[in-house]
Amino acid sequence: MQKVTTILVKPVHIILIISFILIISLLSSCIYYINPGHVGILVYKIPPADNTKGILETPLTPGYGLRNPLTQYVIEYPTYMQTIILCRVSVEGTPENEEINVNSIEGQPVSCDISLSFELSPQKVPELYVTFRQPVYNITHGFVKQSIRQAMQEVVGKTKIEDLLGKEKAGVIIAVEKLLQERLNEYGFIVKQFTINEIRASKSITSAIEQKNATVQEALKAQNELQRKKFEADQKIAEAEGDAKAILTRGKSQAEANELLSKSINPVLIKYEAIKKWNGNLPRVSNDIDP
Repeated sequence: MQKVTTILVKPVHIILIISFILIISLLSSCIYYINPGHVGILVYKIPPADNTKGILETPLTPGYGLRNPLTQYVIEYPTYMQTIILCRVSVEGTPENEEINVNSIEGQPVSCDISLSFELSPQKVPELYVTFRQPVYNITHGFVKQSIRQAMQEVVGKTKIEDLLGKEKAGVIIAVEKLLQERLNEYGFIVKQFTINEIRASKSITSAIEQKNATVQEALKAQNELQRKKFEADQKIAEAEGDAKAILTRGKSQAEANELLSKSINPVLIKYEAIKKWNGNLPRVSNDIDP
């Protein structure tokens, strides 16, 4: 028969094993890790008496560090560039309709698809957390979205809808981006780029604008045709005036030449010219008397 060997585990061994596991667990909970492109916020569960904000105001840099798991925990915030897209089309943004609706100076409603690219200033992240106590996604789709709507209303509300849909669109984008830079920078947002991807107005407004543009184009075409005809007429007049002036100049020159010629004719000149033409022969006189 095979002999069975029994291993006896003493209670002290069990205590050592449990203690080892607890130590490992405690040590692992004391270590935190911050991913690249992020900063950490050390939050106090029980803040020190002299700390009213309840956090360490210096952000934690990427890498490993130690914390007290009983009184502290760490929250990560991304600092790399992010883009928030607010639009009607769900495939670009979120499943919800997040387009921005504002009114032009005439009170005409327009809806806009926009995008905002930004980064977070690492040094301001702790203060951002203190202000909102929310993840970045909640902040961008709450406070930042509302800031965008307000900035757009301030700028678009001073713009004619015709200009907004045409020549002033680029100017509106620049003005809104400037406002967002001023207002969001206070909270640590660094605005990198703001874009209005699409502007939608009512069909009646767009039709009226298209009709007006067509009328303007026809008027410009007629004006250009009128200017062309006027240019051709002016050209013909100029040519006729040139011909008339040429004829007048030639006539005047001929008259002046004739006048000079008449003044230069005198008996001496006539005699001189006759002598020049004489061939030396005396004139012959013949009579008709028969011999």
